[in-house]
Amino acid sequence: MKTTAIALFLLTYVLLLIFPKIRAYIALLSALAFVLLGIMPVTKVFSSVDWNVIMMIAGTMGIVSLFIESKMPSLLADLIIEKTPNVKWAIVSLSLFAGFISAFVDNVATVLMVAPVAVTIAKKLKISPVNSIIAISVASNLQGAATLVGDTTSILLGGHAGMNFLDFFVFQGKPGMFWVVQAGAVASTFVLLYLFRKENLPVQSLGRTEVTDYFPSVLLAGMVLLLILASFLGNMPKTINGIICISLFVIGLIRNYLIRKDGKLILNALKEIDYFTILLLAGLFVVIGSITEAGVVEDISKLFVKVSKDNVFVIYTLVVWASVLLSAFIDNIPYVATMLPVMAGTARIIGIDPTLLYFGLLTGATLGGNLTPIGASANITGLGILRKEGYEVSVAEFMKIGIPFTLAAVLTGYVLVWLLWA
Repeated sequence: MKTTAIALFLLTYVLLLIFPKIRAYIALLSALAFVLLGIMPVTKVFSSVDWNVIMMIAGTMGIVSLFIESKMPSLLADLIIEKTPNVKWAIVSLSLFAGFISAFVDNVATVLMVAPVAVTIAKKLKISPVNSIIAISVASNLQGAATLVGDTTSILLGGHAGMNFLDFFVFQGKPGMFWVVQAGAVASTFVLLYLFRKENLPVQSLGRTEVTDYFPSVLLAGMVLLLILASFLGNMPKTINGIICISLFVIGLIRNYLIRKDGKLILNALKEIDYFTILLLAGLFVVIGSITEAGVVEDISKLFVKVSKDNVFVIYTLVVWASVLLSAFIDNIPYVATMLPVMAGTARIIGIDPTLLYFGLLTGATLGGNLTPIGASANITGLGILRKEGYEVSVAEFMKIGIPFTLAAVLTGYVLVWLLWA
């Protein structure tokens, strides 16, 4: 049974890499195969899916769609541009703003919000928007690991390790992932300032976007506050974070309908949820549960320990830099979902707190996605926007920014996580 489980798992991963456009269906079919082969008992299928993660992703995406529709992000970007003296600072300021937004909003949504501002500036100044869009994309991908709701990988870690919103700031009395990411952001911002040091053309204000509905902003802020509040309360259901996110999204939908009396608005908001990612995760949860059930995860954990010869620093280094390299070419969602239980098993075998390996995994897998243009959905989205504007960006052109940015961020995070959690 174990051999069959390994073969099916490897086949699933190969197909996920070859056919990225249908990976949700591949994951679901693989999950079904594990059940039909008797590797995953039918009675455990439902419980193997982390419904808290699924509901958090759906609810957050829904609230973000209402937030974007309100044009509040555009107004905030306009206010920032008013304060920037030249192109260099406009690029860096927009990347920092994208990073801040991305700590609470999906990375792709962040790029879709902020990139149009950079395009508008470029058109007014008659310059290329390529550097601006790349900087916005890599910064939004970087900050996705900062909070529980910033990225799917963070939500996966929170669900697996039982972490709440505040645990990303302070965990077990030590600085959490938020501060690791901020240290990486500071280092990578200096890299951007150096790369764009010659971009000194003056920037003028674009005017201010008019926001007519502030309620979605209240919903987003309310989601963050309620997630924090839930972290203080005991005896809460395991799906409390998901319930909060879904409930606030439903409130936003009901309010929209009552005010505008247009059912299409509800349908449009529901369409903005990435059901493809949700189906992919649901399938992956069952697949990972299946290989865990078959003992494969335990075997991979033992292999990690054997290769490193029980040396914690070697294991940690291997996790971070292997994750960087892999995330440069493959989607980090299935990778992180697969590796979290492996990290837990490895930590158990060598007798250490798994937090070091969890944070190392997130540092490598999330920050490492900026190495190449295909390593993160935010980068693909940014290059798609540029393509629509008539700019084809080569891999080499992207990597001139992506490589130094990634190395600065990952090296900083790698050292800091080790110093804090070793």
